[in-house]
Amino acid sequence: MSHQFKRDAVMHRHPATTITPIAHAASLALCSALLVGTAALVPAIAQNSQGAAARAETSRQYNIPAGSLDQVLGRFGREAGALVAIDPELTAGLQSSGIKGNYSVSGGLDAILATHRLEAVSGTNGGYRLRRVAPGVSTLPAVTVSAIAATDLPAAYAGGQVARGGSLGLLGTQDVMDVPFSTTNYTSDLLENQQVRTLADVVVNDASVRMSTGGTGFDDTFQIRGFAVSATDVGLNGLYGLISQNRVPAQLVERVEILKGPGALINGIAPSGSVGGGINIVSKRADDAPLTRLTATYTGSSNFGLGLDMSQRFGEDKAWGVRFNGLVRDGEATIDGGNQQTGLAALGIDYRGNRLRWSLDAIVQHDDTDNFRPQISLDTGLSAIPAPPDARSNFYPGTTLIQKDSTIATRLEYDITDSLTAYAGIGYRDGTNDQVFPSTLRTALGPVNAAGNFTVQNNYYDSYTKTTSGNAGLRWRFNTAGIGHTLTAAVTEMQQEAGSAYITGSTRASNIYHPSPLPTITAARTSPVKTSDTTLSSFAIADTLSFMNDRLLITLGARNQTVEVQSFAATGAKTSNYDKSAVSPLAGIVFKPMDNVSVYGNYTEGLTRGAFVSTTSGYANPGEALAPFKSEQYEAGVKVDWGRITTTAAIYQIARPNAQVDTATNIYGYFGEQRNRGLELSAYGELQRGLRGMASVAFVDPKLTKTPNGVNQGKDAAGVPDTTASAGLDWDTPWIAGLSFNGRVIYTSGSYLTAANTQKFDSWTRYDVGARYRTVIAGKAVVFRANIENLLDKNYWLTTGTYVTVGSPRTAVLSASIDF
Repeated sequence: MSHQFKRDAVMHRHPATTITPIAHAASLALCSALLVGTAALVPAIAQNSQGAAARAETSRQYNIPAGSLDQVLGRFGREAGALVAIDPELTAGLQSSGIKGNYSVSGGLDAILATHRLEAVSGTNGGYRLRRVAPGVSTLPAVTVSAIAATDLPAAYAGGQVARGGSLGLLGTQDVMDVPFSTTNYTSDLLENQQVRTLADVVVNDASVRMSTGGTGFDDTFQIRGFAVSATDVGLNGLYGLISQNRVPAQLVERVEILKGPGALINGIAPSGSVGGGINIVSKRADDAPLTRLTATYTGSSNFGLGLDMSQRFGEDKAWGVRFNGLVRDGEATIDGGNQQTGLAALGIDYRGNRLRWSLDAIVQHDDTDNFRPQISLDTGLSAIPAPPDARSNFYPGTTLIQKDSTIATRLEYDITDSLTAYAGIGYRDGTNDQVFPSTLRTALGPVNAAGNFTVQNNYYDSYTKTTSGNAGLRWRFNTAGIGHTLTAAVTEMQQEAGSAYITGSTRASNIYHPSPLPTITAARTSPVKTSDTTLSSFAIADTLSFMNDRLLITLGARNQTVEVQSFAATGAKTSNYDKSAVSPLAGIVFKPMDNVSVYGNYTEGLTRGAFVSTTSGYANPGEALAPFKSEQYEAGVKVDWGRITTTAAIYQIARPNAQVDTATNIYGYFGEQRNRGLELSAYGELQRGLRGMASVAFVDPKLTKTPNGVNQGKDAAGVPDTTASAGLDWDTPWIAGLSFNGRVIYTSGSYLTAANTQKFDSWTRYDVGARYRTVIAGKAVVFRANIENLLDKNYWLTTGTYVTVGSPRTAVLSASIDF
């Protein structure tokens, strides 16, 4: 990755600023007061000319993408807090390349208008009007100085919701048109305007990604291209194991990067071995313009939150940056009688020099939830799938979850020469989960039968993980005989100690529609003890060859992955040892027949560590450590950048071995496979001036093949919908400056309960709507946002097969943000 910064020809130097650490979070009462107080100020405060003049001389950072001149001027005025009167007779048909960098109001207007022989003239009311430059008078565009370093984020695409590219681990940061994969990179603008609370709220914008757990549940579990992706497999700046294993708060996220398909070559084997795709989050960094933003949030039915986002750059050329994000949240959210308390503090420090880039992240997260969204197993022999209960109900009343995470991570990059870069990163995370975690039993009443009856057993399930994760590599760019090369060699390693304590309690009959309180656990609660040591290490090499002035790009690479796992009994005695290796190759090609068209294909493999065969299940091979298994993907697609809209189409096949018992030999192993074949179509960008959109649809044929003795041969895999779709619009109204509306629809077809394909879940459709209003109050930029998720209050099952939960109910999210 690289960091790009721009500045005016005339540099404005600011003294170094020290940000005082936040010692204590503000009271949640301030949250309510802020919402009420700022709303009351809207009709009462008007902008005065002195405040406008002060803002005109104050510089701040802008990153406004290209578009029509009207649109760019309108967005600039809103972000600058300045009134810009746009004359359609002067701007009709004109386009702007946008603006990026640190500008005053007047300087930014000059930069936008410089190439159109227009100028902005300030009026007595503090606003600006446009006029033509007199004949014979010339204007010069603002001069910018650019430096590109390896930590830059690709610019946002037209509309600002999706970025032009993202990081791909071993292959570095690249434009989407240059990579032989299907990727999506969501920006912080989208996260803010959709008011996402966690990572789960944003990834459903992509039809190829679905959730199998609901909001405020135990954790976030994803499904990409029909295969499960655990929350434990989400990366932080390219490193696994350093982010919460339950959920990722949106407040620390700058970008969300989604890679579809197996990605063992990119960042190494994922801890849980996900093969459908990967999710990486990019943490926030300070922009050139100072920022102090306070955001108050209300989430139905009575959850209040207060967030603080502060950043500052200082030193020569603003080389040093500090950014702090803090969040406190408390109250009932989406479950009747539930309570969710969240505390988050995230500090990011970075240095950007001519050759050296360095960054550090320190994150502390604490979630305390009473009555989290329940998940339950359905009986595999159901004659009919029971209807989902009300989404606000709780068929496990009495659950608790206390989750604590502390992470520190650092990364260093150095340009040894103009063509050779070395990089290294390392991080450590300490995480704990203490929970009352019930389970359903296979008795006469359970799991859940068609009438909703089941038997519940209450348990303590406490756990911890201590993870160290790192990588290092060299990236060399050179030419041989007219062929360009980007050659990268890298090593990765993740070491994780895990421990748990599982204390079972008594049982009780219950019903999902009329639940009984959880039975009491009489056994003593004990501290977790170490259960495993895991080491995932690898060495990888890849080369991207460039032909015909980058019209043809070929990527070849391989990663040698070693998996070591030691298991321990409660006494501390080692019970098993696992040490296996495998190589995962990649071959990809991108051909550009035209500048705006990319045709691509890839063959890649995923890698999942093998299982230990149970010693108590009566299999013929007890205690055997199965070798890591590979998943193969073939993919081909085309991407077209139409200027303001990008469209993509991809077809793929992913085949993954299934772990099961061969009934003929009673040997447990990898017999048969799940083969998902799919078609994905997507489009994103700016449909017209002020109208942004995203739409995608995914079709999957998830077949079971090569099954032992032909059982369920050719049937659909359980829990995989064959059709999913997501579409959203975001519109700036033309009649009220600063007022915008947005809407989204999410569709998921039904999937089968089991591989026998006898019972199928109903399809479901969710509608979301929202609005926001940007204005200036007392010289401060203010944004009010209101969103309603699941507008029609649809009750529906989220599932991976027999394991189900109910999707979140209709939920209102209100917020007010003020920039000081």
